[in-house]
Amino acid sequence: MEGGLENSKILVDETDYALKPLDLKVVAEKNADAEARRPTWSGRLEFILASVGYAVGLGNVWRFPYLCYSSGGGAFMVPYFTMLLLCGIPLLFMEFSIGQYTRLGPVHAIAKICPLLKGVGLATVVISFVFSTYYNVLMSWALYYFFNSFGSTLPWNSCNNTWNAAENCSSGFPGNATHLQSASQQFFDHRLLQKTSGIEELGGLRWQLFGYLIVAWVIVYLCIFKGVKSTGKVVYFTAVFPYFILFALLINNVQLPGAKDGILYFVTPVWAKLFEVKVWVHAAAQVFNSIGIAFGSMISMASYNKFNNNILRDALIVSFTNSFTSILAGFVIFSAIGYMAHIHNLPVDNIATDGPGLVFVVYPEVLSTMPVHQLWAPLFFFMLLCLGLDSQFATVEVAITFIKDEFGPQVLRYLKREELLALAVCVLCFVLGIPHITKGGIYVFQLMDHYTAVVSLVFLAFFEVVAVCWIFGVPRICLMVKRMQGKNPNIYFRLCWMLLCPLLVLCILISSIVQYTPARYGEYKYPVWAEGLGWWVSLVSIVWIPLGAIHEIYRNKGSLLQRVKTAMVSTIDLDAEDPLPEKQNLDNPASETLFTSAA
Repeated sequence: MEGGLENSKILVDETDYALKPLDLKVVAEKNADAEARRPTWSGRLEFILASVGYAVGLGNVWRFPYLCYSSGGGAFMVPYFTMLLLCGIPLLFMEFSIGQYTRLGPVHAIAKICPLLKGVGLATVVISFVFSTYYNVLMSWALYYFFNSFGSTLPWNSCNNTWNAAENCSSGFPGNATHLQSASQQFFDHRLLQKTSGIEELGGLRWQLFGYLIVAWVIVYLCIFKGVKSTGKVVYFTAVFPYFILFALLINNVQLPGAKDGILYFVTPVWAKLFEVKVWVHAAAQVFNSIGIAFGSMISMASYNKFNNNILRDALIVSFTNSFTSILAGFVIFSAIGYMAHIHNLPVDNIATDGPGLVFVVYPEVLSTMPVHQLWAPLFFFMLLCLGLDSQFATVEVAITFIKDEFGPQVLRYLKREELLALAVCVLCFVLGIPHITKGGIYVFQLMDHYTAVVSLVFLAFFEVVAVCWIFGVPRICLMVKRMQGKNPNIYFRLCWMLLCPLLVLCILISSIVQYTPARYGEYKYPVWAEGLGWWVSLVSIVWIPLGAIHEIYRNKGSLLQRVKTAMVSTIDLDAEDPLPEKQNLDNPASETLFTSAA
């Protein structure tokens, strides 16, 4: 079984995969012509900034700080960085290698690497598309807060507004008084969302959010309509600006009373937590989800690189920048939470929370009590907008890249221009996002996020790792890297790809199944039909994996075992001087469709 488990070796056997002395030079020359026909990033920094912008998102601000303090504080850094080194960096390097070597999106790249699991590539496109339909709703919320933060007083600062329920409104944090709600919470529930009692009652549209959602999609379109040529310019601002705000907020926050207590609560090690399995699982899941493995975005963005771009350097920069941002955001958030705890004379853990509530409820309350809040509030929400847009660019680009690679000539025959293709994708995502901006939209949002970002992603990640690391084989990955970089990956990466990454992802998958809990929003429990809808959303992406495998086995000849073995043979000719499959027509990348890969 070529490329199967019995042939996979940690060390590359040079007798099996010998390169001619001039191979690298020939490859470079042949790829210069291919790069002229496929758009590439204008410079190396553009790719790095785009990748950093995608990896660094709202999860760095609202999930990591809470996860860190609830999982052992400073002690959490041990499992977090262990998982980053053993799983995060090697898998990111692997995805960069696949995209840059094949110069294809995830669908065609995975189909050529492992025809049996070609459905994994399409599944990554589907999950990214689903993610795009609801993630931009967060941008509409950020825009709403942004435009409401310019007044002399912030509207979520008091209980004297028409949307407040005076009988249970508290102008500060209510602590353990469960019958009370903060003014900030009521602004979020009753003003921004105008929340209904549940998903059964969607209510009418929130017309203001409808307008802001249009604005958010217009911004996204203007940033991506020229492909990497426009996105590459935008990321110089959207990827860098948030760091100025985070550092400015940190400098401001550490001077506030109580900030020290919040920071200590964030970093104080609880070493006993290291003996809890769930802490290690949380660390692995955080690294995995934060970097964005299995969404297809990293493969898509790397496919626009020049053939000999230094992807190992880029993988290290993106991984450690992402982790640094998470830790920086933790100091910013918890210094502010310590300040709030000091003002209201409450324990820090009565204020700390995770999820959207941290940035749309807790931090707005913090901002309203800060000196010069007229400056900090708009800057904070503009920073959230930049963080979210970078992630949105990359997920939308996955769908656009797939359509261009698969149906390019046919689609352009009707739309005439690639700019219109990008517009069509944005409009479709906008329409599918409308249910999230109804008055019951928060319940739809939470349901989609749970079953897309939690359930589906883990399955996709596992099958992607199996397809590339075990079936395609570590020796072939090494040869791909050698053709691009001039040398093999070191023993660290080979060991991670062969053994550690698949086992760690398998542990996350098993843990996710064992510890599965249905989606919830606060105390609200979803009805059975909504749970069924959530599982259907998961299956929309997962189902392509078995369907692709069944189709590939069916189209092959011989006994069932022979068909399976044939389906596990890569169609990338690593012995040829030109790394691109000889049948691939660069002028018409749609010439080979997903389900017609030659065995």
